[in-house]
Amino acid sequence: MTARSYVQRFLTVAPAALVLAACAVGPKAPDADLPPQASGAFTGSSSTAVSTAEARSDWWRLYNDPTLDGLITQAFAENNQLEAAEANLRAVRASLSEARAGLLPTTSLSATATRSQGSAATSTTGTQPPEVDTYDAGISASYEIDLFGRVGSSIRAARADADAQAAAVDVVRVSVAAETARAYADACSANAQIAVAQRNLDLQQNTVDLTQRLLDGGAGTGLDVAQARATLAQTRAAVPSLLAARDEALFRLSTLTGRTPAEASEAAKTCARPPQLTQPIPVGDGAALLARRPDVRQAERNLAAAAARVNVATASLYPTISLGGSFGSTALDSGDLGKDENYRFSFGPLISWSFPNIAVARARIAQTGALSDAALATFDQTVLTALQETETALSNYANELDRRTALTEARDQAATAARLSRTRFDAGADSFLTVLVAERTLAGAEAALAQSDALVTTYQIALFKALAGGWQAES
Repeated sequence: MTARSYVQRFLTVAPAALVLAACAVGPKAPDADLPPQASGAFTGSSSTAVSTAEARSDWWRLYNDPTLDGLITQAFAENNQLEAAEANLRAVRASLSEARAGLLPTTSLSATATRSQGSAATSTTGTQPPEVDTYDAGISASYEIDLFGRVGSSIRAARADADAQAAAVDVVRVSVAAETARAYADACSANAQIAVAQRNLDLQQNTVDLTQRLLDGGAGTGLDVAQARATLAQTRAAVPSLLAARDEALFRLSTLTGRTPAEASEAAKTCARPPQLTQPIPVGDGAALLARRPDVRQAERNLAAAAARVNVATASLYPTISLGGSFGSTALDSGDLGKDENYRFSFGPLISWSFPNIAVARARIAQTGALSDAALATFDQTVLTALQETETALSNYANELDRRTALTEARDQAATAARLSRTRFDAGADSFLTVLVAERTLAGAEAALAQSDALVTTYQIALFKALAGGWQAES
């Protein structure tokens, strides 16, 4: 049989060995079952502030705020955390391509030209041999027959890793969308609270002026003036904290959108109130939530990868079988390369097996099995956490709406009381202390209502984040 015939046989037999790769060993992935109660409606979905319609991915558009839309679009394009996550995804996908290459034969080309001379001490004639030129060119190939599934399991593990990293990118996208909206809403809420404080300052300054005029006219007392000035100073003291909170939100917003603090959004600096919803929040149900949450998807893919690595470790208990061959030409003159008498070849199987020293393999199996158990527990915990976060967000939102309703009534009643107390004072029916107490109560009620407005928006965004809106790249 000629050298060319051996090469043709090798090229025919090697691809046929792919059929043997189906004989994988090792356990299957553990079932990532969801708790039966997770598929039903949320406990907090009975509130009129939410609906059971399917949750939206582009939830921020429910606010009908072009500034917010633009900021989130900018964050998706410029956020550095998101860019790093996407770069990590490209790296993991490259690792998947590397693992898939294990299904293909490994080939290499070689060409050498050497000049050599032996030693006289090793020559049979006792004299130094002449210099010899040697030329060689050839190709070699080897292919691992995946009889016990090592290569296939490695590919499944790499594919699950890539899917898990893709889900990790989606987790970052959800966070970026929510935190950008939260930073914008915090800046607007701070502006709204500053405006409330300024209105109270104007009212209280008028009161100070009035008490001073009464004192100057001989109808007032120094006590009234001191109490009015104390109330004014107390309200004024709250403004710097509100300004600092607004600046902190603006700087946070700048970082999220890939800008320096000096480039903070002008629209966010001047917005007068946090974004408002005009319709109930669509929340869907538990089954849709768990299918949508990228952290649940990431945990499930990590579980699949861990189970595949158990199979890789188990395959090390069995022999590794490879087919290898080479074909080339060796000659003493470069012009003789390619002549029939100078061809060389080799072909045959290679079997390697660590048996009976399998302690290392068993240790790896135990290690990967424990990691698989940990991945299963992590998946279960991620499911429970997703449900807990959503139910908590629903409860916080619904209860804060009730609190805001009560605070609105309190503010209205305090405004009425302040107006009546001023009227009674002007008529001489009450002391000025009653006016001061009523105005202090009104200032506190308005400040509490402004804080509640801010919390309502904060809890809305927390609910949207728990519902995992915003992870789709299309958004």
